[in-house]
Amino acid sequence: MSLLTAGGYWGIFLLMVLENIIPPVPSEAIMGVAGIAAARGQMDFVLLVLVGTLGCVVGNFFWFEIGKRVGYERLKPFVDRHERWLTFGWAEIEKLEHFFQRHGGKTVFTFRFLPFGRTMISLPAGLMNMGTARFTLFTAAGSAVWNTILVGFGYWLGTSFNTIDRYVTPGIVALVVVGAAWYAWRVLTWKPRAQSE
Repeated sequence: MSLLTAGGYWGIFLLMVLENIIPPVPSEAIMGVAGIAAARGQMDFVLLVLVGTLGCVVGNFFWFEIGKRVGYERLKPFVDRHERWLTFGWAEIEKLEHFFQRHGGKTVFTFRFLPFGRTMISLPAGLMNMGTARFTLFTAAGSAVWNTILVGFGYWLGTSFNTIDRYVTPGIVALVVVGAAWYAWRVLTWKPRAQSE
């Protein structure tokens, strides 16, 4: 914990930027430990939430901009070529595009609370040409709520990194295993739309 707090608020900001560019970096551990520091009087609760949220927004723009630059129209050849490994085809992308037109903001907001997809939802948001202001608003709102929960959890635990590690690590490992098993099942059982109908 001393290493994390040594970087101060700039360190928290940079770690949260990285967490949203490289998904395996766990925001649960970063903000949870920061919450413990707040409980010890070493950091300010509200400032931690603000800095963590700003880091989330900045980091999420990385994938959002990649999505914007690739664009919805240029995605089709890639999807057609890699259907099996993506485990979906162009018909699903078209459905996603229609869904994003109607519910994009709520989807981005909701995904900020999910262990999987919290970061990567920014890519389809960019691909589906979601407005930048709208993306920023819903990303900031969802991230602020999530960071408040994480800092609050660390604050509640109060004194021990080992305690937060005991709660968080098994949950993350279990979710990774379930996610990997689900993806493997999708790849093994996937059939092109023409074959499945």
